[in-house]
Amino acid sequence: MKGIVTKSTGSWYHLRTEDGSTYQARIRGKFRIANIKHTNPIAVGDEVDFEIDKDDVAVITKIHDRKNYIIRKSVNLSKKTHIIASNIDVAFLVVTMANPKTSFGFIDRFLITAEAYHIPVVILFNKIDAYTEDELEDLALYKHIYNTIGYESLDISAETGLNLDLVKERMKDNISLVSGHSGVGKSTLINALHPDLNLKTHQVSDFNSKGQHTTTFAQMFEWPFGGFIIDTPGIKEFGLVHLEKSELQNYFPEIFELRSECKFDNCIHVNEPKCAVQDAVESMQIAPSRYENYVTFLEEEIYNQ
Repeated sequence: MKGIVTKSTGSWYHLRTEDGSTYQARIRGKFRIANIKHTNPIAVGDEVDFEIDKDDVAVITKIHDRKNYIIRKSVNLSKKTHIIASNIDVAFLVVTMANPKTSFGFIDRFLITAEAYHIPVVILFNKIDAYTEDELEDLALYKHIYNTIGYESLDISAETGLNLDLVKERMKDNISLVSGHSGVGKSTLINALHPDLNLKTHQVSDFNSKGQHTTTFAQMFEWPFGGFIIDTPGIKEFGLVHLEKSELQNYFPEIFELRSECKFDNCIHVNEPKCAVQDAVESMQIAPSRYENYVTFLEEEIYNQ
């Protein structure tokens, strides 16, 4: 039998078959040993084969190859990685200018991971109804930076429903992932698009303007309008993993576009002479925040782990 993993709680997995039947399943022990570089051998979105054993328990026997996945460093085991979700058609990154403010660094880490695994991203600028003039200026800057590079974005309000029809249209018939910091309104957004789910939401803590985690495990839900959504736990920070240092520039589209104009083929755009990328930063053709993050990520000890 074939199914898709819709929820993982660490030891049990919820499966959904093509006809809509659901099963709770375990995995054979060999998967845990065979895939030690990840903390979770099976992720939400995985396509699997399973069978029913003599005790009427579903047992996963095979994981099909993933077309892509979103990954982050495991929080406690820095050398291991955690697959957040797999087989994604489009990822929606929910970004806010306040309560909490999403940093350029967080956005860029997410975008690099998505670029590396060929996942299209739509940036959802949420809480658009609640911003001050200064925050609206910040929003205009964020939109200019990411739209100029070529990323799709939408201004939305999960509270008032602004532009949710456009989000729904973009999600229809796809397997979508929603991600972002805790407190940016992911669960509120999903509830607005599918009120019957009634996912738990949580107010942002006044103490430090950081969201409280309300989603503990990634989970997949079916949309009434067609397709599926994967709700992910609020993530404080993405670690960049499984990248070669020389490849990093490939995942910044604006740097990748200019690399052939540099004097040296092996230019990494830091101190080399006649570097087209550094010239573009000087002339503001490349956003300073993007270049600064590129240099910061180059210096991190994240490669070849």
